[in-house]
Amino acid sequence: AFLFAVVDVFVKSLGGRFDPLQISFFRYSCGLIFLIPVFIRLGASNLGTERLPLHLLRMFLAFAAQLGIFITVIYMPLAEATAFMFSKPLFTTVVAVFLLHEVVTRQRWAATIVGFIGVLVLVRPGAEAFDPLALVAVGSALTFAIANVLIRKLSSTEPTGRILFYYHIGGVILFLGPAAYVWTMPVGIEWLKLIGIGGLTTLGIFGFMRAFAVGEANAVGPAENVRLIYAALFGYFLFAEIPSVWTGIGALIIVGADTVRKHKGSRHDRNSNL
Repeated sequence: AFLFAVVDVFVKSLGGRFDPLQISFFRYSCGLIFLIPVFIRLGASNLGTERLPLHLLRMFLAFAAQLGIFITVIYMPLAEATAFMFSKPLFTTVVAVFLLHEVVTRQRWAATIVGFIGVLVLVRPGAEAFDPLALVAVGSALTFAIANVLIRKLSSTEPTGRILFYYHIGGVILFLGPAAYVWTMPVGIEWLKLIGIGGLTTLGIFGFMRAFAVGEANAVGPAENVRLIYAALFGYFLFAEIPSVWTGIGALIIVGADTVRKHKGSRHDRNSNL
């Protein structure tokens, strides 16, 4: 949770000079470099796949969601952008029912509905202070939820390393052209931050994917409640951001609902530290 919060700080601090497309390129290209030992250990013969269409679908969904998250982190208060990310497990619950036919208890459905009420509190449709970026944040959470559930479908035949290989290769190819078009040359510590975005994100996503592959999608969707605390602290001390009352209320509803949603999961729910 702390590593992902640091990544958000790097993204936000760089957002004034670098386009989100260029930041996305560094996220995937540097991540690919960090994963080279994993790919070597996997072996070239194990990188081939017969499920390329599903890889491509999952990749494009994740790319769109990642770009949307970078945009919201840059232009929204850090705590608010992070609170929207917490709605991803709620969407995962719904998506997993349709794509994986997972069974959800009535208690978990109730908690999920309450969580979506928290999302509405954050979005505040119709209010004078409505921010269109809130729709980008919600759309990114939904899109990432679909992409993450597809990991479960892929993991029945694809090892984690192979999924990461296609994901990062695809990201480099997709963002190379747009990044070159909007390119700004980094200087000094900016290089370290851009490299850190790729490295820290890759370390975190690798652990998450391993856990998601072996556990029920509804149960493994991460809450990472402490990440919201880090986001609020970093936003306040580094960017002079004070979360609004609505952000606090919405975040508490979402986090509380997700905690109950997990606690009321089926007896087959599993967590993994892989």
